[in-house]
Amino acid sequence: MLKKSVLIIAVATFIFNACSKVPITGRKQLHLLPESEMVSMGFASYGAFLKENPPAPATDPNAELVKRVGNKLSQSVIKFLAQQKLSSRISGYKWEFNLVNSPEANAWCMPGGKVVVYSGLLPITKDENSLAFVMGHEIAHAVAQHGNERMSQQMSVQAGGMALDMYMSQKPAETRLLYNTAYGIGSQVGVMLPFSRLHEGEADKLGMVFMALAGYDPRPTPDIWKRMAAAGGAKPPEILSTHPSDANRAAEMRKYMSQAMKYYTGTANTTGGK
Repeated sequence: MLKKSVLIIAVATFIFNACSKVPITGRKQLHLLPESEMVSMGFASYGAFLKENPPAPATDPNAELVKRVGNKLSQSVIKFLAQQKLSSRISGYKWEFNLVNSPEANAWCMPGGKVVVYSGLLPITKDENSLAFVMGHEIAHAVAQHGNERMSQQMSVQAGGMALDMYMSQKPAETRLLYNTAYGIGSQVGVMLPFSRLHEGEADKLGMVFMALAGYDPRPTPDIWKRMAAAGGAKPPEILSTHPSDANRAAEMRKYMSQAMKYYTGTANTTGGK
């Protein structure tokens, strides 16, 4: 009986220590995996993707745009997290921003700050401000460590009673499969499936804050979902989709706008919100 009680206390202590809070929103989340491992796997997946999908040359004006926006966002995020004493969230990050020529309206960010924007997204974002929101949204997924959270949930079931470090060392193929599943990476590396509705909504909020910190005005951004809706054609009802509906996402962003505007200076200055 005593051994069982000690085990329960040990497990409870481990879970408590594995909990953290998402910056800005303050939501508690469970992380069972070292983020350094997630970053390492992110670098590997990113490298594999670029081998199959060479980025647009630096002389491409759209590639330059993606890099310019990405650099503004990343520098603002670095400064903000340092001010909040949360730099450990992006420890080991090596920021990189690439445009890939593809008709898909998509973008994603791997752990470690590796970002890809597909050229098919640019006709929908239309301008630098809207692109900053979408890239800020994707960066938010990485900063909020949504992939670690999702993988932790999967691994806690998959690993069963096996210690996580033992599972990761003895079952590397299974660990990689869980990582791919957590990030929605299928047969084509880098094809990201949607996160949960909770994660998507949270990334919308953080994305608005990140763009505001970088000097981009978040007020026009809800309109991007109208353009997404127009470009997306028929979609399943929200209850059947992991993404919130376009209309609901726009509505939630408008509700959060007053909070996001606290971080907006109208310049590239990153003093943060209050």
